[in-house]
Amino acid sequence: MRITIILVAPARAENIGAAARAMKTMGFSELRIVDSQAHLEPATRWVAHGSGDIIDNIKVFPTLAESLHDVDFTVATTARSRAKYHYYATPVELVPLLEEKSSWMSHAALVFGREDSGLTNEELALADVLTGVPMVADYPSLNLGQAVMVYCYQLATLIQQPTKSDTTADQHQLQALRERAMALLTTLAVADDIKLVDWLQQRLGLLEQRDTAMLHRLLHDIEKISPNKKRLSKYFSAFHSDCNGQYVSVWIKKRVSDSSF
Repeated sequence: MRITIILVAPARAENIGAAARAMKTMGFSELRIVDSQAHLEPATRWVAHGSGDIIDNIKVFPTLAESLHDVDFTVATTARSRAKYHYYATPVELVPLLEEKSSWMSHAALVFGREDSGLTNEELALADVLTGVPMVADYPSLNLGQAVMVYCYQLATLIQQPTKSDTTADQHQLQALRERAMALLTTLAVADDIKLVDWLQQRLGLLEQRDTAMLHRLLHDIEKISPNKKRLSKYFSAFHSDCNGQYVSVWIKKRVSDSSF
């Protein structure tokens, strides 16, 4: 699986050099930088001893969104207290999650925030999953180079796995699902419910390939009745009030038995 490391607005050249050296040590090669030219300072290469090829091939983008233009799955680092309604994974928990994603996606990104303030809420919203390193210190803190090393060490086995040859048709399923889900929330006039949107967007990132395909089928069925808002509201009321899961179970059994699924 291709994994790109992205540093957002790094302020110190030494930190960029340390990150590049950590990447080189663990076999990573692709580094992107957002809104910073600090890597052009001589100190970057002094610290990144032996990692000049990574520095030479750094790509710079004005915004995080633009740096993710070709990425299928985004993991962003942050403190647990910033996660709010987001799913939060440790570095160890990321391994099986990304292993599953590698079977139907080809390109993931691991995003690190600013040294002093991390990522903004808007930047965190671009991630599929949030992650952080559990620490026991009263004032837990890792510098940028240390944080990159922790994650590169943990995820090194993933970049050694060859990309599946049949991922092209599937790798955009998740983004398409997000767009369909947001369109549905707009139809239901709840797209401005930030808590609901955050919760939904983060849970979608945890879906496995088969779950994603099944949810596409569900949304397809819903979209067929979406012009009839009264019927659509009744449809969702059934899902919402179905404590025993009977309504959902009937739908799932119908779709699973469909030979085309």
